[in-house]
Amino acid sequence: MIIKSVKAWAIKDSRNETTIEVSVNGCKASSPSGKSTGKYESKPYHKNIEWNLKFLNSWNELIEVSAFDDLKKIEKFIVKKAGLKDAKEFGANALFAFESAILKALAKEERKELWQVVNEKAKKFPTPVGNVIGGGLHSSNKDRPEFQEFLLIPEGKTFKKKFKIMQSAHKEIKKIIKSKKKNDEGAWETSLYNEQVLGILEGIDDVQIGIDVASSSFFKNGKYSYGKRVLSRRHQIDYINSLIEKFGVFYLEDPLDEEDFSGFSMVKKEGLVVGDDLTASHLSRTKKALKMKSINAMIIKPNQNGSLLEISELFKFCKKNGVKTVMSHRSGETMDNALADYAFAFGADFIKTGVSTKWRESKLKRMCEIERKVSNK
Repeated sequence: MIIKSVKAWAIKDSRNETTIEVSVNGCKASSPSGKSTGKYESKPYHKNIEWNLKFLNSWNELIEVSAFDDLKKIEKFIVKKAGLKDAKEFGANALFAFESAILKALAKEERKELWQVVNEKAKKFPTPVGNVIGGGLHSSNKDRPEFQEFLLIPEGKTFKKKFKIMQSAHKEIKKIIKSKKKNDEGAWETSLYNEQVLGILEGIDDVQIGIDVASSSFFKNGKYSYGKRVLSRRHQIDYINSLIEKFGVFYLEDPLDEEDFSGFSMVKKEGLVVGDDLTASHLSRTKKALKMKSINAMIIKPNQNGSLLEISELFKFCKKNGVKTVMSHRSGETMDNALADYAFAFGADFIKTGVSTKWRESKLKRMCEIERKVSNK
């Protein structure tokens, strides 16, 4: 396939904030944008979105792309033309949307599914991780849990079955907590405390419990602030470990501040201790986390890095070293459902997309579609 046409423009994401959409040979791809962003993730744009739009709309290089690895040609050209140190300096949102549009165009020309041009031998389906109750930066309530997300990991034989379990649980939880409002990820808002929420989730059938603590969001001056209760680093670790024991928490994301590799290593690994802000979808930080035994699982967000080539390397590294992978959405999502294809193609263990709202459901429905097509072969 020859790249003949490149166009780019600004669109609004699910939080009504500006993000980028790119078309290559008539095939469109867009990038989500995060609300809770760690300081180590790549910048979304080189200087600003206008700079990236101008660069892409002036594209006139006829580069041939016939395989996933040919994205190296694209990154090499961008670095040279824009005078950058590396491709990620181009901006993660812009680079991801561009590379994703290229792969969609290649898939269309070859009459394949998107996942097939990445990895035609893919066969492993991830387990969904669903955000059902929101707190922290993702809640507009004055009184809210400090933890950012309360998650459910469903148990079932097929992805479709797991999706239905999440949907059912999402509806059940609304009735239990009597919530009338969803946050920007479709999770229910509540004024309940962390432990009260976990007590409710403990009673839901056919699921395991997860928490995105997002502890960097309430960490200041070396302390973790829970309203009037302020915990030291040691007490935060003890508190997190007590929740694992009391509620059987299976999945713990960012239980300590994003700088605290050694603190992560002291959290009980009875289930998954997941790095997000800690690792920021970058290979160098992932290697450090593994060396320090900080995590046994990690979030991978394509637009947290930008380069799908490095995302591929991340998955390979994690698989080689026994680190579970969680392909993840962002709080500001688009209707682009390519995340499902990438999760399947790269062999993700989990896919974190939320449960409710059209932006989240588009990814889950796409995964069900892939499962149906693969199983019918």
